[in-house]
Amino acid sequence: MDELLAKQMPHNTEAEQAVLGSMLIDARCIPDVIGKLKPADFYIKTNQEIFETIYSMFSYSMVIDPVTVLEQMRVNGTFREDVSAQYVLDLMNITPTAANVMEYAAIVRDKALLRGIAEVGASINEMAMADGSAMDVLEAAEKRIYALRQGRSKGGLEEVSKVMITVYEQLAQAAQNKDRLPGLSTGLIDLDNFIMGLNDSDLILIASRPGMGKTSIALNIALHAAKNSGKTVAVFSLEMSREQLCLRLLSGESFIDNKKLQTGRLTDSDWERVAMAADSISHADLRIDDNPSLTVADMNAQCRRVQNLGLVVIDYLQLMQGSGSGTNYAGENRQQVVSDISRMLKIMAKELNVPVICLSQLSRANESRTNKRPMLSDLRESGAIEQDADIVIGLYRDDYYNKETEKQNEAECIILKNRRGETGTVALRWLPEFTTYASIERRHDEDDF
Repeated sequence: MDELLAKQMPHNTEAEQAVLGSMLIDARCIPDVIGKLKPADFYIKTNQEIFETIYSMFSYSMVIDPVTVLEQMRVNGTFREDVSAQYVLDLMNITPTAANVMEYAAIVRDKALLRGIAEVGASINEMAMADGSAMDVLEAAEKRIYALRQGRSKGGLEEVSKVMITVYEQLAQAAQNKDRLPGLSTGLIDLDNFIMGLNDSDLILIASRPGMGKTSIALNIALHAAKNSGKTVAVFSLEMSREQLCLRLLSGESFIDNKKLQTGRLTDSDWERVAMAADSISHADLRIDDNPSLTVADMNAQCRRVQNLGLVVIDYLQLMQGSGSGTNYAGENRQQVVSDISRMLKIMAKELNVPVICLSQLSRANESRTNKRPMLSDLRESGAIEQDADIVIGLYRDDYYNKETEKQNEAECIILKNRRGETGTVALRWLPEFTTYASIERRHDEDDF
């Protein structure tokens, strides 16, 4: 019965053969096909093996033609005497033209997606019949459908040789773009150089004492990413309203004092700058949710529906609720809840394959020390936060503690943990009237606006 059902799974033999035949006839179409298909999209095992061989050869810049492909199949152990050579010849003979290869590829991809939907549907049906929680089944269903939409399979052991092909492609792409960051830019050059930008699947924690400006730096980064990457940036604010956040963005973008904006005492020149700033911000695909009772599951569900997601920002960790009913926990229980949340955030970053920035408060432990610069151990209700985060950034301003200091409006962005490189300190300038951070060398001249 299972074998019978397997034979009925959606596929198109002719389209699979035409794709392979086109690649063998005209190697120039191979880059386009590889950008569209992966080996698992082929239903017939022989076709999958041939495509996988071509895929691997292309990744290592090998010459691809019928003779070299057959030889590589011998090396891989997928060559079958008296069968493979004739089959490769047949593929070339039955292919009408390589000019239509992307049409054939679209058919193969569509059938593969239908098979994936059928498999996910069967899995969801099985979970529903297992008498589990409806919300758990719904969450699992959304995750699997999202994985299909993104063209990724869910879990499973992967051969290191296949992973190496992907890594090799990433290295080749990095070599071509060696003057560019591997991840999204934060807009703060020195910080980018330390952390190599905001990279996919990374969980970045920005921590400070209240009033140090962590929301401000997160908004700076979010707006810069939305304006310069062409991607959607999702901001979840559990503390401030949408309007408050937009007011901050407007102040930083127009370089008009935040207090002046709030009072509405603006000159004609100010209104012009506000209009220009508002237009600039409005063209960025920045989306804000200010629901104060969101869970990680809620955020994840919303983000899955965003087609071109590039970055997620959450303000802030300690205000988030666990996956349960929203009960307020105290003491050790609350620490466990925050630890669970941090773990779910890391899982979300991996699943969405985008960087996730989460803000966090520091405990008062640093205030009892002579050197009040933040340390990893200062993370409030830390639990597993420092373990889950790929990058932990602590913000410090000397004038926050010492009003007489010579370092007025100078900030330190302290990289406390960095899985992608070294730790250290980046000097930044704090512009309190605009509630924004800037690189230390940046100066604002209103006459140049």
